[in-house]
Amino acid sequence: MSRPQCPRCLRPTTHCLCALIPSLDSRTRVLLLQHPSEVSHALNTARLAALGLNNAQLVVGEVFDDLATLLNPPGYQARLLFPADDAQPLQVYAPGDLPLLLVVPDGTWRKARKLLHLNPLLAALPRVALADGGISRYRLRKAPGPGALSTVEAIVQALQVMEAPASFELLLKPFEALIEGQIAAMGEEVFQRNHGDGRQE
Repeated sequence: MSRPQCPRCLRPTTHCLCALIPSLDSRTRVLLLQHPSEVSHALNTARLAALGLNNAQLVVGEVFDDLATLLNPPGYQARLLFPADDAQPLQVYAPGDLPLLLVVPDGTWRKARKLLHLNPLLAALPRVALADGGISRYRLRKAPGPGALSTVEAIVQALQVMEAPASFELLLKPFEALIEGQIAAMGEEVFQRNHGDGRQE
């Protein structure tokens, strides 16, 4: 029998994260396009980001029929947060800048690339990228390379740059609680063996 689930954060009710999820305003609008395989993932960080940001929307799918509408909210210019040789580095808003619609694909790198392949409008968007060297707090999954961040971490880093000096660190509170809960569930010994840095305490 499945455990009772919080309808908002989709966590088991005994591990509900809603009390830790902030309600943050941002000038930037965030559109999260989530691959269906991520919805039931225990660490669904895109959902945490969407719940914690008032100006955010989470849409699940592989092909988005209403993508043209989603990408063109009045008063915003759309940019895709995804690496590319011609991706522009994110920078702080200048006076008079139109706010960005920051489009964030959510899934493994392979699934995210598939979303771009299946949705040509998405692939055609101008791209922006985070600065190199971001360190993930996601200690449960081997990062595919330096600078690989979870979805919520990437969004926080992007907003911290664009909307400085505003802080979006509170978005990471439920994420960190989620990580701690997963480590506690597996036991410290198993965590150190599989995910630790190899040092014995």
